[in-house]
Amino acid sequence: MYTYNEFDEAFVRNRVAEFRDQVERRIDGSLTEDEFKPLRLKNGVYLQLHAYMLRVAIPYGTINSRQMRQLALIAKRFDKGYGHFTTRQNIQFNWPRLKDIPDILDLLADVGMHAIQTSGNCIRNVTADHFAGAAADEIEDPRPTAELLRQWSTDHPEFQYLPRKFKIAITGAPNDRAVTKAHDIGLRMLRNEAGEPGYEVIVGGGLGRTPMVGKVVRDFLPKADLLPYLEAILQVYNLSGRRDNKYKARIKILVHETGLDEIREKIEAAFVRQKRDFAGVPADLVAQIDEAFAPPLFDNTRSLAYEQALGADPLLRSFAETNVAEHKNPAYGIVSVSLKPVGGTPGDATADQMRVLADLAERYGHDELRISHEQNVILPHVRKADIPAVHAALREAGLATANIGLVSDIIACPGMDYCALATARSIPVAQAISNRFDELKLERDIGPLKIKISGCINACGHHHVGHIGILGLDKAGRENYQITLGGDGTETTTIGERTGPGFDAEDLVPAIEAIVLAYLEQRVDASETFLEAYRRLGAEPFKQAIYDKEKDEARAA
Repeated sequence: MYTYNEFDEAFVRNRVAEFRDQVERRIDGSLTEDEFKPLRLKNGVYLQLHAYMLRVAIPYGTINSRQMRQLALIAKRFDKGYGHFTTRQNIQFNWPRLKDIPDILDLLADVGMHAIQTSGNCIRNVTADHFAGAAADEIEDPRPTAELLRQWSTDHPEFQYLPRKFKIAITGAPNDRAVTKAHDIGLRMLRNEAGEPGYEVIVGGGLGRTPMVGKVVRDFLPKADLLPYLEAILQVYNLSGRRDNKYKARIKILVHETGLDEIREKIEAAFVRQKRDFAGVPADLVAQIDEAFAPPLFDNTRSLAYEQALGADPLLRSFAETNVAEHKNPAYGIVSVSLKPVGGTPGDATADQMRVLADLAERYGHDELRISHEQNVILPHVRKADIPAVHAALREAGLATANIGLVSDIIACPGMDYCALATARSIPVAQAISNRFDELKLERDIGPLKIKISGCINACGHHHVGHIGILGLDKAGRENYQITLGGDGTETTTIGERTGPGFDAEDLVPAIEAIVLAYLEQRVDASETFLEAYRRLGAEPFKQAIYDKEKDEARAA
């Protein structure tokens, strides 16, 4: 992973000192809240329902054990003993006192971390495939590209005041684990017919109030042209994006209203100008970044111990079936640690759990951890022979839930328990669904099923691309939940279809249960996933399952 140089260190320290002065002036009344707001947002500080919230950047989701221990220390000393990992591969602290935030930022700087550009109308944290550098299907590790984009976009003078926030995601594999088509810019690494590496460039994706799937604006972009091409896209957006209505200010609206062909022409024209003046990324910088992401020194010793342990321990076998993915090195596995225990808050980890994860990464995982957009933590490089020991440590820490990709592995935003923008709660809904399917003991039989929950139209829980999506709204002072079906956040990205009228909180879990039971009843066999069944059957059987049941109950009453 990338390590700060002297320039980075000085840059971040200066920002902390500047913000410390701004905080002091806010506390003594020299700055009003309106004056302070744009200053705090530039440093990742939000004002939530009950307290300030600090959002810390974890670039492309990569973190080491020292950094994770520092997050644990911050959670223990300045928060309520936990942190919340988000769908942007960041971590949020929900309860810091304003006067303590500069001290927190100093502690982050001690380990090469910060909160810069985690908010505001700028280029946000660049996200990437959480299996990057480890996945068996990977064409190329996308993180060097993501790091180059981080350096290019941080404090970029032209792009600090865009029409709206701007998000970039990148994947290095044909299997898209980064939801690239739901971002302002999505980059998919590939090779052309000559075997040269480059990118498919996708523009205009996004969820929220007007969900749209991104469109391919360049089938193949050589790696050397990436920065001038992205500059061209951002310039077109910055000049033409709407500033009269924040709900129509994202690039997806610009692409939709202008048309892909015209947008492509504008981008290509701007690209010609940018490329003419672009001297190229310095070769020493490219080499420095590539070296920072060189693969670890793998121990290729093969052992039968793992296979023998699977045969002897049913809990380990169950964990391996869901939480261990294929690694590019056959002697290794990719271990996903679920932050979704039954009845828990999705994405939350306690300080003690963070320390356990740091210890495991240091001892068994080449000192690497990843945060996924699905709010879980990944140990990307674990020798298969060590997985039983890792599993035992996770069990002791309450982190061995074997549910990755299953019905209880729910994405949920903080919702109305924390967020000032939310119109309904998300966390209690996720907990209730998790508890109900634990009671039914059907999770393994159901198989892969992604439920995603958002507490407002901003869609921070990615509900539009959930196989089952749930959107919480306020309806005449009551929480009301709309259900969408058939969404998909992979390389075949699809926006889910709304089933019909929403449900009150007390009726929502029975509706989700009815949908899942209808799937189990109508699937071809156990190999047909929920998404496959939905695409074959359409929405009607599932609508009948929830709305006919509703009518029957009304008649019975």
